Amino acid sequence: VQLQAFGGGLVQAGGSLRLSCVVSGRSFSINDMAWYRQAPGKQRELVAKVNSGGRTDYADSVKARFTISRDNAKNTVYLQMNTLKPEDTAVYYCNAVVYTTAIQRASYWGQGTLVTVSS
Repeated sequence: VQLQAFGGGLVQAGGSLRLSCVVSGRSFSINDMAWYRQAPGKQRELVAKVNSGGRTDYADSVKARFTISRDNAKNTVYLQMNTLKPEDTAVYYCNAVVYTTAIQRASYWGQGTLVTVSS
């Protein structure tokens, strides 16, 4: 199983970016999908997650600005980021809990994509 993230880049404060992450390889089903981020000198933190039923949860710092969604047919999770702030600057990682059989599951990480927000 591999996760590949796309969409990072440099944007001015107040701008928007959309991240995508595609899950490929052998998978029976995909459970939770999520985005995390890690800023320089800080620990990795959960940004948003969406379960297989579509329920979403967000970090307080991104509520009302970021939207997580998933396309199960494409094994893809998205993160729409609006009204970006310099403090959103970080490497963003996607994560997915994947069942490779009916009973075997594991957590997988993407390679990370850098988001830089200039003031």
